[in-house]
Amino acid sequence: MSQFTIGELQTIMRQCAGEAEDALPLEQAPDQPFDELGYDSLALLETYSRIERDYGIAISEEEVEGINTARQLVDFVNSLLKAAA
Repeated sequence: MSQFTIGELQTIMRQCAGEAEDALPLEQAPDQPFDELGYDSLALLETYSRIERDYGIAISEEEVEGINTARQLVDFVNSLLKAAA
């Protein structure tokens, strides 16, 4: 089983939502809330869907309700990947 990384999340989010030219890479701001980085709820929904499809896991809205940062999302996805192994 491979680990999901902040770099992989950055790639997915760029593909799903794009990114402002002056946006900080998630690796430099792993604890900054997504909304402060310019990602809205639609961008996050698309990101969750892509993660589900690419990694073969299910993510419910209730599970991600309190996830606000890249580090939290990466940790959550890794916990799902570990449970699925």
